[in-house]
Amino acid sequence: MTIEDLKKQAAEKAVEQVKSGMVLGLGTGSSAKYATMKIGELWQAGQLADIVGIPTSEGTVTLAAKYGLPLTTLDEYALVDLAIDGADEIDPQLNLIKGLGGALLREKMIESATKRFIVVADGSKVVEKLGTRAPVPVEVVQFCWKTTARWLESLGCTPAIRGGESQPYVTDNGNYILDCRFPTGIDHPAELAAILKNRSGVVEHGLFLGMATEAIVATEIGLQAMQRP
Repeated sequence: MTIEDLKKQAAEKAVEQVKSGMVLGLGTGSSAKYATMKIGELWQAGQLADIVGIPTSEGTVTLAAKYGLPLTTLDEYALVDLAIDGADEIDPQLNLIKGLGGALLREKMIESATKRFIVVADGSKVVEKLGTRAPVPVEVVQFCWKTTARWLESLGCTPAIRGGESQPYVTDNGNYILDCRFPTGIDHPAELAAILKNRSGVVEHGLFLGMATEAIVATEIGLQAMQRP
């Protein structure tokens, strides 16, 4: 099976938890798109009714619209029944690194307001320690972003502006992303998250700690369910 096959398997398994009448958080990225597509297919087939989705990016808005899924916002529904999204890393406690798809701010806002947050991924995303494979995306304001990058470097990481200086990637919120790679991983994620959150110029970071309720991970030997300890 290809990696895409595994992502699709995990996402479609998670969609089995979707019921009619739910408010859904629709994730962003290469795994989450399969969940949105499956929800859309079930909606079109009449197997789901009275659902609304809250998309985590403009790309997800476009994908959901192809299936005619009803969409809404957190302003209208402050509590989400179920969110399904991918992750760039998953540790044994279900702490995550997210944001390589560029939607970390909206993802965190929506997934912080959900009763259940199911992560879907292929087996390569499971790590013993966060930061060992993926960088931590940090969304920053464009104003004086190099000053923010120098400060991030003082924390022991190597920050790189996504897309490069000549054509930097701009998020749906009009910000830049600095991908911060820690050479030996992150020993104290909660401490790092607090430091990042308190810095002026930092809009959001890709450490999603204590948020996921469960994960469905697809490997060559089958699906693995992970629960938060």
